[in-house]
Amino acid sequence: MKEKFDKIISTCIPIAIDNCNTDLIIPARYLASTTRDPNFFGDAFMHDLRYDGEGRVMEDFVMNQPDFCEAPRKGVHEIIVAGQNWGSGSSREHAAWAIAGYGVRVVISSSFADIHRNNLLNNFVLPVVVSADFQQELFATIAQNPQAKVEVDVPGQTVTNLTTGNSEHFEINGYKKYCLMNALDDIDFLLENKDKIESWEQR
Repeated sequence: MKEKFDKIISTCIPIAIDNCNTDLIIPARYLASTTRDPNFFGDAFMHDLRYDGEGRVMEDFVMNQPDFCEAPRKGVHEIIVAGQNWGSGSSREHAAWAIAGYGVRVVISSSFADIHRNNLLNNFVLPVVVSADFQQELFATIAQNPQAKVEVDVPGQTVTNLTTGNSEHFEINGYKKYCLMNALDDIDFLLENKDKIESWEQR
């Protein structure tokens, strides 16, 4: 969903799965769908970890636990703190659609698969790379207090654990930062600069 990024302050869903691949994020059977309904893909997010083969809720999985089962909304569960190498495996863009459709706006990890990282950015989900130590601090803070909040300051490119006060800087491509802060996709950006493009062509 196109929404301007500024400062996001939210509780987090901790998904401490290293090498979580895109088949876990959204199972392959959903790839044949032609819909772009965000709710459809949001419902499929982590589906086979959330439900068993009979459709029963897997109560042990973090997203089904009382502290984390509430759907994301303003200030609540808009951030995922993920294990390392998040989004490995298939390059399917559906994985980014699922995360965005679920309502998540930021995924924090110590590392991302490159293609998945770009897919997230193209679908208005911000991937934030932090140190492994900071990642583990966030997991520990959330384990101690599921209501703990994290601030992601996009203009300042910082992520802060509001419980400890510790903060790290994160990198983001300048073009993608501009697009996120102005809720622009690539086509929107071109249309915004249509006059400049036409002027250059005339020259």
